[in-house]
Amino acid sequence: RFSGTFIGNAESASPAAATSPPAVAAATLPAVPTIPVVPTIVGVPNTVAEGVLNPSEVKPPASGTRRARVLYDYEAADSTELALLADEMITVYSLPGMDPDWLIGERGNQKGKVPVTYLELLS
Repeated sequence: RFSGTFIGNAESASPAAATSPPAVAAATLPAVPTIPVVPTIVGVPNTVAEGVLNPSEVKPPASGTRRARVLYDYEAADSTELALLADEMITVYSLPGMDPDWLIGERGNQKGKVPVTYLELLS
């Protein structure tokens, strides 16, 4: 058991001087990086993130495209999606930041988002 009494070196600095950093050291500390915060309102879509992806304007990546066979007919909900017919072959790829349940599909000069569940990925 310890008695609770501490006997220190009489030549040591006072406790206040030992615990507070010198003013010069505080001025030379590197700045702490911050993470930008995008404010959102519950129930309102984030138009900043959605406005970035327009499938008709994106270019396929240099590598990473795949062929896919369409399993079921799919009717496009809007102009950003590609309508699909069962058994047709299309080229698909993903873009950074894109919802993993969707891919960009291309058929000839048409392109748009397609649901992954409607596809059989090949090659």
